Amino acid sequence: MALFNFGKKKEEEIITNACCPDVKGGEICCIKVLGSGCKACHEQYENAKQAVKDIGLSVEVEYITDMQKVMEYGVMSMPALVVNEKVVAMGKVLKSDDVIALLYKSGV
Repeated sequence: MALFNFGKKKEEEIITNACCPDVKGGEICCIKVLGSGCKACHEQYENAKQAVKDIGLSVEVEYITDMQKVMEYGVMSMPALVVNEKVVAMGKVLKSDDVIALLYKSGV
C-alpha cells in the first residue's frame, strides 16, 4: 500500500535511456560531457568532439554544466564522459584516442 504516494516511483525517476529510446543494442546515440565550465572540462569536451569526428559518428556531443543535471548522474569529480546515459569516465581529461577506445568499448 502506498500511503500518500510514499513508495511509488515518480514518473521522472523512471529513466530508460532518455536521449534515445529506440536505439538497438550496440549503437551509440548520445555522448555528453559533464563539467563545471573549467578549462579541463572544456578540453574534455573538445577531445570528445574530435574523437566523434575522427571515427565518423553522426552523434552530437552535448556539454552539460547545469549542476542539477550533473548530480543526477551521481558524478562526484569532473569532467565526466557519459555514453548512452551511462557514466564511462570521470575525474580526468581523456585524450581523443582514449575517448575513441571507450566509444568502441561502449558499442561503436
